[in-house]
Amino acid sequence: MPDILVVGSLNTDLVVRAPRFPQPGETISGEDLQVIPGGKGANQAVAAARLGAKVSMLGRVGKDNFGDFLLDNLKSNNVDSRLIQRDDASTGTAIIVVDSNGQNSIVLSAGANGKVNDADVNTASFSDYRLLLLQLEIPTPTVLSAAKRAHENGLRVILNPAPAKQLPDELIALADFLIPNETELSLLTNIEVKDNISAEKAARALLERGVKNVIVTLGSKGALIVTGKQVTHVDTYTVDVVDTTAAGDAFIGGFASCLIKTPESDSSLALWVLSDAQKHTPKGRLALQSAVRYGCACGALATTKFGAQPSLPTKEEVEKFIS
Repeated sequence: MPDILVVGSLNTDLVVRAPRFPQPGETISGEDLQVIPGGKGANQAVAAARLGAKVSMLGRVGKDNFGDFLLDNLKSNNVDSRLIQRDDASTGTAIIVVDSNGQNSIVLSAGANGKVNDADVNTASFSDYRLLLLQLEIPTPTVLSAAKRAHENGLRVILNPAPAKQLPDELIALADFLIPNETELSLLTNIEVKDNISAEKAARALLERGVKNVIVTLGSKGALIVTGKQVTHVDTYTVDVVDTTAAGDAFIGGFASCLIKTPESDSSLALWVLSDAQKHTPKGRLALQSAVRYGCACGALATTKFGAQPSLPTKEEVEKFIS
């Protein structure tokens, strides 16, 4: 039985590397086009599955070759795809340019992802799972419907508010863990996030709107945990960056897979990733810091390879990297 249900997007990524991003009206030369499986939902599903979690994915793809491609990829990564429907709309597509520094610029065409609806959500038996992962590349009302179903069935909810957009308080309050990056946090709160102090201020504004825990991903600066009881900065790992695509999804997959290692979120998790100072932290905070630290390792590793899902690390790769 799967531990994690991912309700979200599946995209085919059309990726080209270029020395820099083109200016408006400018044409520049890039390298060969690569066709890579992606989509935030599918990325997070594969990320968690490669780390040993049992994962099921709910979403839509088109009745086209890209749809076949994405379903075959999920199967090869041991993700249960029985809740994915085929749609008359085209499969979702992302056009991605990656510059010489590994930074990316992305344009999304939602396609079938835009058709995922409440009826789709009702096809899933939420009582069969322990954790729900959500993002925003499918319609927001569908995300809210899934969060409500999870809450009714006692599942913890991880919400990754990406791509960035304003969200209703009802959805924010249903999230056990809200995981934005700095840009997404700024947009959600209308507070300019430029350092840890402003990130904490913005995160606290979200706590006031009902979310239980906010984890701000800071790229090469790690992550910031903000709850009603703690504010903790967690460092990441130094690596040679090749491509940042899906680094955030790798973080979330790692974080989620660490949370489900024990039935309770306040149980001891992967203590070997913690510093000596953190070992004196109360057990509940220890578990959260441990899961975030593990997520940071997964995100850092993902930046060392090109592409979205091809960059997502396995459990063995992460353990070797940390050790």
